[in-house]
Amino acid sequence: MPSRRSTAAVLATVTALAVPAAAAADAAPAPTGGLTPQLTAAFQNARSHAQREGVALWITSGKRSWAEQDQMWREGIRTYGSPAVARRWVLPPGESSHVTGRAIDVGPLAGAQWLARTGPRWGLCRTYANEWWHFEVAPTPCPRMRPDAAHH
Repeated sequence: MPSRRSTAAVLATVTALAVPAAAAADAAPAPTGGLTPQLTAAFQNARSHAQREGVALWITSGKRSWAEQDQMWREGIRTYGSPAVARRWVLPPGESSHVTGRAIDVGPLAGAQWLARTGPRWGLCRTYANEWWHFEVAPTPCPRMRPDAAHH
């Protein structure tokens, strides 16, 4: 049985797994290469508006290779103790929208909060309630957020 961890410890681990060091304020934005054309256009439009409003917004993780997602998946299982618990935070490569270029993780927190409020203008929707950084293109109005990736 997996050990129980505090919410703060879980969030710290998840942030380390899903929001890489590129989330630092002085980091360069991740490229949009490999994302679907719809997601690329939606993010570029949103980012232009964010810049005009003085809001920092960048991609911390976009398209991931099968191998990158598999590494994250295996690390998630080691961190959380079981595939069932890990699925709340990371999906295997065959199920992750990142592998198909249909998902982005964004930073910093203030930019993600801005995108959560304004993203539907461009069809960018926060997907999971437990991941403030994860966005996908979806029909508007945005569908109801799922609690976590285990409910995809």
